[in-house]
Amino acid sequence: MSIVIYHNPRCSKSRKTLELIKESGISPKIVEYLQEPPAGAELLRLAELLGVPLAELLRKSEQAFSSADDLPALSDEEALADWISRHPIVLQRPIVIDASRKRAIVGRPPENVLELLGQ
Repeated sequence: MSIVIYHNPRCSKSRKTLELIKESGISPKIVEYLQEPPAGAELLRLAELLGVPLAELLRKSEQAFSSADDLPALSDEEALADWISRHPIVLQRPIVIDASRKRAIVGRPPENVLELLGQ
């Protein structure tokens, strides 16, 4: 099983999700997405794996979203992906991917990850 977590260590949900993954005996690849923002193409892939429009991965309560003066139309997936890549704080977290099964979940609540892990 090849697990990747887009992780924000300051987020309690992200920390708990990571803890659940490790308790399952899995050593995931950890991507601290605020330090290493995913490129637009990767964000589009994440949305596809989750089966949702990219706009559903936005944290609309973040100030970077609500005060943005350069926000593209939420229906313009490519422009939105590029914008999120420049403003990664607005990305929903954590996102966990099982690359081998081409599935992903958002760890809100953290226990969502258990389904991805087959538990």
